Amino acid sequence: MDILDEVYNALIADEYIQLNVVGRIKFYEYPETGDVSKPFIIIDPLGPPTPSDYADNTWTKLDYLLQVEVWSPNRKLTDAVADKVRDIMWEQFGFAQKTGPKEYDKGVFRDARRYRGKLYRSDFKDK
Repeated sequence: MDILDEVYNALIADEYIQLNVVGRIKFYEYPETGDVSKPFIIIDPLGPPTPSDYADNTWTKLDYLLQVEVWSPNRKLTDAVADKVRDIMWEQFGFAQKTGPKEYDKGVFRDARRYRGKLYRSDFKDK
């Protein structure tokens, strides 16, 4: 399972995200502050998935830690998009929000939230 693709697909399926951010959702690529005239979402894994939840000497799940950042020139829009991302991460994946930085620099608001959760490994049924 490619968690980045899964999160991306869940985000672009949402009507609010489509309206405000479609075409500006990236993996690893941070926009230059001067280029942020509309909201951006950046999905960044903070480490490799870690095996967890063992049964009969076999790991059954992967533990993920992701950071999803929202960059925008508008504080309220930044918060609204970040809240929508939080809701999608919980409802679609069961990933809980963890702490992350919230910053302002040169006309750009940045809300970086971290999400942690576990998903069954995709090949588990074959074991």
